[in-house]
Amino acid sequence: MSTSSDNQPHKPLAAIILAAGKGTRMNSDLPKVLHPVLGKPMVGWVVDAVKRAGCERVVLVIGHGAEQVKEMIQECEYVIQEPQLGTGHAVMVCEDALKDFEGDVLVLGGDGPLLRSSTIDAMMELHRSSEALATLATSVIPDPTGYGRIVRDENNRFEAIVEHKNATQEQLEIHEVYPSYAVFNAKALWSCLRDLEPNELTNEYYLTEVPRMLKEQNAVIEIVNAVEPEDTLSINTPEQLAEVESILRTREALPKQTNVETQI
Repeated sequence: MSTSSDNQPHKPLAAIILAAGKGTRMNSDLPKVLHPVLGKPMVGWVVDAVKRAGCERVVLVIGHGAEQVKEMIQECEYVIQEPQLGTGHAVMVCEDALKDFEGDVLVLGGDGPLLRSSTIDAMMELHRSSEALATLATSVIPDPTGYGRIVRDENNRFEAIVEHKNATQEQLEIHEVYPSYAVFNAKALWSCLRDLEPNELTNEYYLTEVPRMLKEQNAVIEIVNAVEPEDTLSINTPEQLAEVESILRTREALPKQTNVETQI
């Protein structure tokens, strides 16, 4: 199990940012994560947020347009994902780069420039105080269509992440979603990924299976409702990019405080 944060207050934190996708719906040859958002590449917003939150190492998982990404996003480490076989595979390919890293590992998408460092702070506070092996940041949103649902047990603890397409009618009524913000104990993460099996239908490896695997080992899995509903918007189309820019303009003019609720 992980060491108490009281005994190890400066436990290292690394970030893995998934930035390998092409972004075909952006209708551009530019790698998706390099599309400018208020003049800054969208992945640059994510890099800045994790650095403000105290990440000592930042690893970008890159693929499409890898050299362009390296040129535009500097002061990071880079790992190539080729072929691209899902989110779990994207993290798997980082094990060699972080094999000697002892601490916690954030895993985030590179297409979510609305990420706030305060969200990461809330995740880390609960993760370390509870000695969890995984902590998921969630959001409660009016329209959860398309998002993975957070299923809780009778004690309000983590039960599972269920993808929209696999959800029962009852689960579709859940408005608490997983916007792909997670932190893991590094040792536990690599251990699970070595045993991760590909999905039978897609042959891809899904990171969302790791919390389930840890739960089966009776590990502590925490949930913190730390993501503002507007922050769940990632960018897959030019229209979504324009919407994110509008939100960021408003935020910069009038910063908002993140509302945090834990499952405890």
